[in-house]
Amino acid sequence: MRVMQSEEIESAIYRLAEEACLHLTPACETALRQAAEKEENISTKFALSTILENAEIAAKEKMAICQDTGMSVILAEIGQDVHIEGKLFSDAVNDGVRRAYEDFRFRKSVCDPITRVNTADNTPAVIHTEIVSGDKITLTFLPKGFGSENMSRTYMLTPAKGVDGIIDAIVDAVKLAGSKPCPPVYVGVGIGGTFDTCALLAKKALARDVGSHNSRADIAKIEKIALERINALGIGAQGFGGKTTAIGVSCEYAPTHIAGLPVAINMQCHCVRCAKTVL
Repeated sequence: MRVMQSEEIESAIYRLAEEACLHLTPACETALRQAAEKEENISTKFALSTILENAEIAAKEKMAICQDTGMSVILAEIGQDVHIEGKLFSDAVNDGVRRAYEDFRFRKSVCDPITRVNTADNTPAVIHTEIVSGDKITLTFLPKGFGSENMSRTYMLTPAKGVDGIIDAIVDAVKLAGSKPCPPVYVGVGIGGTFDTCALLAKKALARDVGSHNSRADIAKIEKIALERINALGIGAQGFGGKTTAIGVSCEYAPTHIAGLPVAINMQCHCVRCAKTVL
């Protein structure tokens, strides 16, 4: 049994919030530079170069890469041989978020859904925990802005729709979103499970590096075909048209019921903000 103090979790969340909100991931930056190099549309090329320049300034000046620093989504894998002393795990996470959003002057965007009164500290965070083997805790921090989150869709397909139906749903979601999620987007897809689990799978898919592929060949093929069809839509960076509407499609899956085929699509804007650590 490994004993871990809650302060270690709080500090880790604080550091992850800083990293995710101030910096592009290396894989995202590479994908954006590649998109800019191959783009021929002048307006789109300018949009991509501006996005990259903005990222450089944000990192240098320690400013948020986007003003919508979103809701803090935490994916936590907790080893069953870890014992946490001190605060509750959720309290440690929320205290880390609270301090980071105050210290780095990130926009506080969380409010009551009915009264719309702001919580004033960007908490509570959205926390998904999974118990795994071992004595470590893996934390993934996804600041989720709602320009992209509002474009999420869930399709409860019939099994007869099959692979073609899955791909059609992914492309349809991006087409309907248009320029609203600040493309080029990163598309997370959940396949299978139930109504709720396929949505979580889509969120987890966004934590994968841009350009990575599912280990299952048939699902990797879905990613490839969907990305090709999305980029054939011609929406392009910031809706200016061009070759790159999405820099990646990532799919995660789970077994589902014999009578169903749930598919959830969750998008990230061009920032693809994500940071991870292992404690």
